Order: sequence, then structure tokens, then C-alpha cells
Amino acid sequence: MANTKKVALITGANKGLGFEMARQLGNEGVTIVLAARDPQRGEAAAEKLRGEGVDAQFLKLDVTKPEDYTAAASFLEKKFGRLDILINNAGIPGGGLGEGKPSITTPEVIHDVFETNFLAPVELTRVLLPLLKKSEAGRIVNMSSILGSQTLHSDPGSPIYDFKSLAYDASKAALNSFTIHLAYELKDTKIKVNSAHPGWVKTDMGTDAAPMEIPEGGKTGVALALLGEDGPSGSFIHLGNVLPW
Repeated sequence: MANTKKVALITGANKGLGFEMARQLGNEGVTIVLAARDPQRGEAAAEKLRGEGVDAQFLKLDVTKPEDYTAAASFLEKKFGRLDILINNAGIPGGGLGEGKPSITTPEVIHDVFETNFLAPVELTRVLLPLLKKSEAGRIVNMSSILGSQTLHSDPGSPIYDFKSLAYDASKAALNSFTIHLAYELKDTKIKVNSAHPGWVKTDMGTDAAPMEIPEGGKTGVALALLGEDGPSGSFIHLGNVLPW
């Protein structure tokens, strides 16, 4: 029998926001392909979701290894014949505040951060796009950050003006540009592409200083993954509100 449930692939989903979005989407009846680079942790996370009644399975996917992209596409093609939701969630910080000044940010740090936060989502999406085109309503969610907003970073009155880290911020700005360009390319299809700012969330990256709990942080990505036909495409969203690029 053909699988009639929506199928979602989420990268970096063994913990934090990725795991929470997997849980929330699973609770909405979506089949979850939980992608992570560590098989032991990834399978443990999928098992935990299954214990909560979520239809979840683990897929080894290291976003820094392009060979894993083609393996993922082959798995999805054979198992489901399509992909309905892609959430590009995996990301790295590349140094904290005070460590990301342009004068001390090395080319190696910029390369590593862009490889994970920008180049990987672009290439993974390219490889999986044929499967997304087989969906009745494909959704691509790029997990960005308000720190990728060029408008807010250049405004002395904005809340993020004093929070700058070159490699991370630039990688998210580039990811936002990818969202805009891909949404334009797909504007005459049923696929919607959006960037999500989850908020400052209590994750490993966000630290315990963050004001938002993980379940709240997962809401924006989940909402964009489940957008209806009348939903936006090519937008930068946080909890239903549009953010400036």
C-alpha cells in the first residue's frame, strides 16, 4: 500500500530544535526521517520518538559528506517515492560573540561554517529536489537566524546590532539569499521555500541564557513545513511574523 502520510526529512535531528520539530511534526501524523551524522545517537533519538507514538526512522546523513546526499535520495526514492518536507536544520556556530570579529575570523572558520550552514543545504536541496517535485505540496524550510538579517545588523537601533559573529551571521545571510532565489525558481510550482528564525532557544548553541524553551522554538519551522496552499514562499518568518532581510 502506498504511503499517504506526508514524509519529512530533518537534518541534525537527533537533538535540540531538530528533534523537537521531528516530534511536533510526528504528532501531526507526518512520517519522520530523522537525519544525523552519528548512528548511535540518531537511532536512539528515532527510538525515543517511536516510543512516543511517532512514525520515525533514522537515516545517517553527515551534511559535510556529499555522498550521503545521494544515499539519502536513494533511500527516500525506494522507501517512499517522494519527499514532502525538507527541513535544513543542521548548523554550527563558528565561535561565539567576541570571537567572531572580522579582524580575527580565520578563513578556516569561515570555510567550516559556510560548508555546514550554507553549502550543505544548497547541495542537499538540489539533490532532493526531484523527490520534492513529486510531492503534492512540497515544503522546504531553511532554519536561519535573525542574526542573518542584514537590515537589522546595519541598524544601530535594532535588538541585534551589538550581537555580531562574522562567519555565522554571513552564513545565515547567504542561506536567506538561497531561500529567495530558490523560491523564485519554484514560484510556478506547488513547492514553497521559506527561511525560519526559531528564536533564541535553550539549545547547545543557544545556551541556558536563551529566553525561549525548545518546544516554542520548534513552532516556526513546523508551521512553515505544514503551510497550506495560500501560505507564503520566499519569506523570512518568526512565529508568523515577517522579518526583514
